[in-house]
Amino acid sequence: MQKIPRVILLLETSRAFGRGILTGIAKYSKLHGPWTFYREPRSLKSSVPHLVNWKANGIIMRNTVDYKQFLNLNIPTILVIHDSKRQNRIPSIVTNGYEIAKLAGEHLISKGLKSFAFCGFPGYCWSDERQKYFVQFLNDAGYDVAIYEQSTSNKFKSWEKEQLRMSEWLLTLPKPIGIMACNDDRGQHVLEACKIAGLHVPDDVSVIGVDNDSLICDLCDPPLSSIQLNTEYAGYYSAELLDRLMKGEVPQGQEIGVTATHVVKRQSTDILAIDNVNVANALRYIRKNAKDKINVDDVVKQTAVSRRSLENYFQKFMHRSIMEEIRRVRIELICELLIETNLSIAEISYMFNFVDIEHISRYFKKEKGVSLRDFRKLNHR
Repeated sequence: MQKIPRVILLLETSRAFGRGILTGIAKYSKLHGPWTFYREPRSLKSSVPHLVNWKANGIIMRNTVDYKQFLNLNIPTILVIHDSKRQNRIPSIVTNGYEIAKLAGEHLISKGLKSFAFCGFPGYCWSDERQKYFVQFLNDAGYDVAIYEQSTSNKFKSWEKEQLRMSEWLLTLPKPIGIMACNDDRGQHVLEACKIAGLHVPDDVSVIGVDNDSLICDLCDPPLSSIQLNTEYAGYYSAELLDRLMKGEVPQGQEIGVTATHVVKRQSTDILAIDNVNVANALRYIRKNAKDKINVDDVVKQTAVSRRSLENYFQKFMHRSIMEEIRRVRIELICELLIETNLSIAEISYMFNFVDIEHISRYFKKEKGVSLRDFRKLNHR
């Protein structure tokens, strides 16, 4: 009888990121296992069990726990990177901070906002990375970004005290403003601070988080828009890699990426802050009719200006052309359908008035760099 592999899982279950990784691992085990798992349903800091005698065959773990003692077990290990500590030749799951920040920036710009800010957890590498890329993306688009500076004073250590400091910071910002929070927890903090400050969301402050933790996002008032990550995909393929490692493949620093897939839009960014009526009317028309085969002339007809004038306005307010905005919205909708529904590609092609599957496939791959089927395979829930 073949021996059932024993796998240690040291990942948090308290957040959507860890749960997504674990869900992907479980899916692989069901299809290609079975595996026996050891997991402690506690926080990262308390998940350091004494497993030397458990005779595990492999480990998938955060590198925030005391992982070095497990590396000494000399069994196949995959690290889910939480900070900048990388071990040579140790396979890792790595999150693409640039793609996350870019998607957040694009979403807030698409709302017509001209002022932006970032609120994170300073000193945490993953948060600092998202801040760096968000600032970089907005700077490249011609905007400045205000940064929330968390106090190092013990006086503000409790959330009750920091909430007041954050609300004071929010009052100093120009309005309306779009704020990227480093994750959904921080997004909830910003929304609560807005209440203290007497600011309206999304009219004064639009907020977007990361992870799309539905429990947190839906508990927020108003519900929090958030960036979905393909953590289940990462979990599945990390399990596939661990399976190969347990069968003898040599660890060579293999890397599995966690990337942003799309924005799950909720009320916290439900705003169109364009002070140009023609651009605002054009954007509403595009969003309402994106599934149809609309063109630039169709959009121009919804306004009171010439095509050249509208193109100039789009470059000024949106930093993209009218056709680029049409394509962006159409691709965003196609991504949502691929991820959130079980509609076939043929059905999606029909909904968007493409002649056939070949046409929508070329259109999608040109914009996303990956085929429709591969995109769904990598990100479908």
